[in-house]
Amino acid sequence: MLVLGPKLAVALVLLTAAAAAVATVGRLGHGRQIAIAAGRAALQLAAVSLVITAIVGSLWATGAFVLLMCAVAAGTSGRRITGGPYGWWAGVPIATASLSVVAALLLAGLVPLRGIAIIPIAGILTGGAMTATSLAGRRFNDDLRDRRGEVQAALALGLLPRDAALLVCRPAASQALVPALDQTRTVGLVTLPGTFVGVLLGGASPLTAGITQLFVLVGLLTVEATAIVVTIEVMARGRLRPRSP
Repeated sequence: MLVLGPKLAVALVLLTAAAAAVATVGRLGHGRQIAIAAGRAALQLAAVSLVITAIVGSLWATGAFVLLMCAVAAGTSGRRITGGPYGWWAGVPIATASLSVVAALLLAGLVPLRGIAIIPIAGILTGGAMTATSLAGRRFNDDLRDRRGEVQAALALGLLPRDAALLVCRPAASQALVPALDQTRTVGLVTLPGTFVGVLLGGASPLTAGITQLFVLVGLLTVEATAIVVTIEVMARGRLRPRSP
């Protein structure tokens, strides 16, 4: 799909610089983070490519790598929600959602028990769980802060802290599922996702590529819905909250 060579490297640098410049000029506050994220992505993809090549032949190494993906996703989502290094509770919704679906697919025989099949599926599902957890957690915290009076009113009426928090914050947190819903509704009309294109370019028929992409999208819906429900429950019980006043 791309012509490899020096021009591609220059294009990547220019695109990164353009994104950072737009964010800075538009006062989005993420100009430096864009440059850092792009640099990290390049280094991490190079390292992961070498690691995956070395471990795909071992199921034990594959399992360890999947657990590492969950740990990194939990750390990323936890910092995004709490603003600090103490958000390890984010690992509960991420692991519960992604690993349970991966295990179910393996037990059903839909995904072969081979590293080359497990790693990409687990990576896609874990990434979806991370995104859903981060969005749900941030929206829950925002509502809990902005609508604190309503929470206190619910407590005054006799509701337990968990029930009061859920009553006020669940609707906003549930909106974290909207991006996955929109992606599924518009697939093939607005976007051609990477799985579809990759399978098609790999030599499979359009029907096979479409079925594979549908499988991924439905799996993501399941994982993200599960992650959001667990995130809301964990936060309603007083976990995964910022420690700052």
